[in-house]
Amino acid sequence: MRIILLFFVWCVLFMLCWPVALLVLVLAPLVWLLALPFRLLGVCIEGTFALIRAILFLPARLLGVRRQEGAAPNRTG
Repeated sequence: MRIILLFFVWCVLFMLCWPVALLVLVLAPLVWLLALPFRLLGVCIEGTFALIRAILFLPARLLGVRRQEGAAPNRTG
């Protein structure tokens, strides 16, 4: 559905200003290619943070600590 909407928006742009529409058609793949390394870097950083989180929470998981869903922290005192 998103592709169809994108196509219709491009058609409207083509009717209103065809040089800009053709420029978009040519530059869109180049922008996508330039963005690929940054997406890969984001995946690597996300994986690194997941690994660090798993290492930090390993002692709690080994001891069997379970997080209660939707419960407020216990504040006594």
